[in-house]
Amino acid sequence: MPQWGVSPFTMTPSASLVSKCVSSGAVSQEALDSAYSQHGSIFSSQLHEAEQRMRMEKELDQLQVEVELLKVEKISVDVTHPTCLAARFHTLQTFCAHLLDVLKDQNRLKQRLMRPLGRTNLPVRAHLHRYLVDVVNMLLDLVERLDEKISAVRRRPTVTDDMAQLNTSLAQLFVLMVEVETLASQLLQWKSTAA
Repeated sequence: MPQWGVSPFTMTPSASLVSKCVSSGAVSQEALDSAYSQHGSIFSSQLHEAEQRMRMEKELDQLQVEVELLKVEKISVDVTHPTCLAARFHTLQTFCAHLLDVLKDQNRLKQRLMRPLGRTNLPVRAHLHRYLVDVVNMLLDLVERLDEKISAVRRRPTVTDDMAQLNTSLAQLFVLMVEVETLASQLLQWKSTAA
């Protein structure tokens, strides 16, 4: 807006706000004059402190973000560091070279694996055959006893359950016996009254 269009006697909204603040006592005229004489952008000391606090909080937030980024970088440094990548790349290359060699020699490897290895059966001298048969029988007996022991150990928790079930069955049997005795006594009383 051109300067000649503004009347020197009209009040701007900001000037009216400042005059209301002075008239209510929120700001003194001396504080306004000192702020105007300093040519600073700071209106009062409270605003200056608030502005400094906000600037410090902003810097603190920025530093916290930088610390978090450094932590993430520290965690992932072993993955992204060139020396670690070079070592991993080298091991990967040697592994791939080994796989290529295995694929090249696949037919020869198949034939070698299909061929029985030399001396796969142990030679037993003739005078020891009888003892070998005894050892095999003892081994079969050992395996059988081991199976029995394992099944006994596996049944151990079920034995306690079976005992509990046996105790409940015994209690039910006693209840039935008491009922039979009462019925027998009633029958005897009925027979003696009828006779």
